[in-house]
Amino acid sequence: MSYGVSRNFVQQMAERVSSHVAWLLVALTICVMSTTVKAEAATRILAFGDSLTAGFNLPANAMFPVVLERRLRAAGHDVEVVNAGVSGDTAQGGLERLDWALGDKVDAVIVELGANDMLRGIDPALTEKSLDEILRKLSQRKIPVLLAGMLPAPGLGKEYGGQFAAIYPRLAHKYNAILYPFFLDGVAGDGALNQADGMHPTRAGVEVIVERMLPKVVELLERAKATE
Repeated sequence: MSYGVSRNFVQQMAERVSSHVAWLLVALTICVMSTTVKAEAATRILAFGDSLTAGFNLPANAMFPVVLERRLRAAGHDVEVVNAGVSGDTAQGGLERLDWALGDKVDAVIVELGANDMLRGIDPALTEKSLDEILRKLSQRKIPVLLAGMLPAPGLGKEYGGQFAAIYPRLAHKYNAILYPFFLDGVAGDGALNQADGMHPTRAGVEVIVERMLPKVVELLERAKATE
């Protein structure tokens, strides 16, 4: 009986082992790559608002979400800012489309609603109720929020103005949201930064808004990363 092993047999076994090792290395590489891609996925911010967010009468590259994303990326943040602004939307309208707008993956939300409520003279209590429900839903999903407020127009009267102005700080405190008191800070009333209607910012106006809001958005990103 011979216990010898042919050279061909040894070679075949070696090739078979090498093949298995190669496939194992490929599988491990795929796993590592998948994990890396998942870990490095861009933070997704939903810019949820009305025409001020949507970019009324502005080219695509000058809209608030686009400019904000560009500035954040220039500062080294890996982000995607999704434009979920709808011109003419009220707080109630935003509430009705919130679930659809959130989709499958949102890491943080900027809520900018209420300007149209104010312009239409809607009861501040109704506006607050809708915004409250929006923030409640986001809180339930553990999605951090930056609440961008709006100031009432002077012509609406002291009583209405006081009730409306109190909405945003009250809700921000209730839901521990980051508050940016006035979305149009530094832009409202400046003819050089507003379109002919006096209400919507120009390209330059959007740049001012983003510049002023940027620290709060960075804070929002930090919260989003802390909840991952």
